[in-house]
Amino acid sequence: MCQLLGMNCNTPTDVMFSFAGFAQRGGRTDHHADGWGIAFFEDKGLRHFVDHLPACDSPVAELIRRYPIRSRNVIAHIRKATQGAVNLQNCHPFVRELWGRYWVFAHNGDVPGFQPRLHAGFRPVGSTDSERAFCWLMQELAKSHAGVPSVAELTLTLRELAPEVAQHGTFNFMLSNGEALWAHASTQLHYVERRHPFAHAQLADEDLSIDFALATTPQDRVAVVVTTPLTTNEHWTAFRAGELKVFVDGAAIDA
Repeated sequence: MCQLLGMNCNTPTDVMFSFAGFAQRGGRTDHHADGWGIAFFEDKGLRHFVDHLPACDSPVAELIRRYPIRSRNVIAHIRKATQGAVNLQNCHPFVRELWGRYWVFAHNGDVPGFQPRLHAGFRPVGSTDSERAFCWLMQELAKSHAGVPSVAELTLTLRELAPEVAQHGTFNFMLSNGEALWAHASTQLHYVERRHPFAHAQLADEDLSIDFALATTPQDRVAVVVTTPLTTNEHWTAFRAGELKVFVDGAAIDA
């Protein structure tokens, strides 16, 4: 199946270290070679890159590895195709607008039996079950709230909606509107929260390490969510099956 990576921070941060290891799973250290994508929020704006080439060989991925884009919310995905052809329109993450904000979504798993009725406002461009599920989530969020809800209200609604999709298969996903990062696990997700005092970290997929104490301030907080832990010497917490967590300002919150 596919691989997911999400980052949520309290201050704009670059994702170069985590992405360097993550991209190797796109055809080099793992078999997820059917495209990849990444989205960075900058205030209400969004930088969105996708490519149907393997992440380990993609010139666009090489640009991301070398260009320190700083963001408070990032979602990345490397694809192992199960539904839909290997092309740009089927590459995650997917993007839609709702309540005057961009929303970004990426999915790992299969929900082939989920065939909801979609209205005109949200329709898939590609042919994946993932984009279909995203369109339904956006549609149901719009129906559930007349205006822009709080993070807590959105979390409650997503906790009601996610099982509706998950009952049809495997629904590991990440979702962000630039304000928060929501992550849901059917089978496998892990997260780590990095905060003061920062320590040294070693990537599992590449011979690369970093001393975060040299690149951060004592006030920085960063949460990283990923399918399989990226580093070998940090404590990663596994999600429970069916758990949805929300991250704000670099930390998991109770909502």
